[in-house]
Parts: sequence; C-alpha cells; structure tokens
Amino acid sequence: MIETADHAGIAVLTLAHGPVNALDLELLTAVPEALATVAGARAVVLTGRGRAFSAGVDLKRIVEGGPEYVERFLPALSAAALALFEHPRPVVAAVNGHALAGGCVLAAACDARLMAGGTIGLTELAAGVPFPTVPLEIMRHAAGPALEAMVLGAGRLDPGRAVAIGLVHEVVEPDRLLAEALRRAEALCAAPPDVYAFAKRQLRAPALERVRAARDRDDPEVLAMWSSERTHTILRDYLAGLSKNRSQ
Repeated sequence: MIETADHAGIAVLTLAHGPVNALDLELLTAVPEALATVAGARAVVLTGRGRAFSAGVDLKRIVEGGPEYVERFLPALSAAALALFEHPRPVVAAVNGHALAGGCVLAAACDARLMAGGTIGLTELAAGVPFPTVPLEIMRHAAGPALEAMVLGAGRLDPGRAVAIGLVHEVVEPDRLLAEALRRAEALCAAPPDVYAFAKRQLRAPALERVRAARDRDDPEVLAMWSSERTHTILRDYLAGLSKNRSQ
C-alpha cells in the first residue's frame, strides 16, 4: 500500500494503492504508520506509483460505506495530512501525476513540492462536499491568497499555473523527478535537525492555531454534510458522469 525505500538516509514513501492511489480509509491510515517507521530518516520524499500521485478520495467507498464509513474516514484524512504537515524532518512531495482533492492536500502538507505532469487542484465542491478543518488550513498555509479561487472554483491547475501561484515549487521532467526530489531533500537537510524542526513548527503555528480554533465548531457540520443522503445522491451522479466521460 505504501512502499518504503532508503536513499542514503532519505526515506522514499511511494503510494501504491490501485491505478490512481485513491484515498480510502486503509491508505490514509497507512500514511502516519509509514512515517512512524521512517522516523529516524534524515528526510522523506513522498511520491506515487503509476500515472497519479493521488486522484483524491475514493468516492465510491464513501457512497458504499455510508455514514459509518465517513465517520471513520474523515478523521483518518485529517490525521494523514497532519502527520505529513507536522513531521519534524524535511518532507518533499514528488508529484508524478494528478494530485486532486485529498491528493492535493497530501502534497500541500509537504515542505517542498515538485511536479512532473498531470494536474493539481481541489475538486471537492464539484463533488458536492466541503472541506474538513485540517485539510482546509493546510491548503491555506500552502496556497495563501490563491486558496479561495481553488476551493470555490473546484478546478484543476497544470504544473505551470501551480508554480505561478506558489502551490508547486518546481516543474521537472518525469525521468528526473525522483532525483530532483532527493536533491531538494538533501539541501533541506543542511540545517541541524533540531533547528529545522523548530523553524518548521514556527511556520506552521498559525495554521495549527486555526485548526484548534475551528475544528470543534466546523467538523461536526462537515461530517453531517458528507454523511447526508443528499450528498450521496450528488456523489452517485458525479461518479456516473465520470464513468460516462471515460467511455466516450
């Protein structure tokens, strides 16, 4: 589900879960577990296997699992994103293809983001669901003023546009992606680990304060919306539209 490799003390974690690394409860639970297993690594590179970094939430599982599944899924999504966001060592996203919705959030939770192709964006509103507090605040930290257009427009950005708004730091050729991600991670290791971790905590403190302030207020409403029959009807129609477009 998540493949782990070591490159001179830098851990490479590869999402390897189906054709597009769709985010389900099992994959999200595996993210913090994988990070814990490489806690001693000097840095982490997160990438995907196949044509996508992650095409986002497995909406079919949301519909099939119903409210009970959603109640477990949403906290797992927040926990996975926070595990990346708060990891004390350098974390670099090597975005090898589409990074959509939750996949975009996981990339944004990393310290540096390199992209080799595909599109990146927040498609939640197009699917009829709102953002939990943690993903929203991580995206606010990463995208800044561009976030409102990303959320409300529910669109996809090509790599060049993603660089222009600061969401992605560099576009690289696909065959150079891993090497460049490792190079970027190595450069971030130049600072002493405790100094890097402290600076990272300082930079992330405003986002985490917003999470603490809003989570208890907003997340119950988010859960209710994700769990509602109206939402599941929208998701079924959305999935049917995707299937129809693929067949044409």
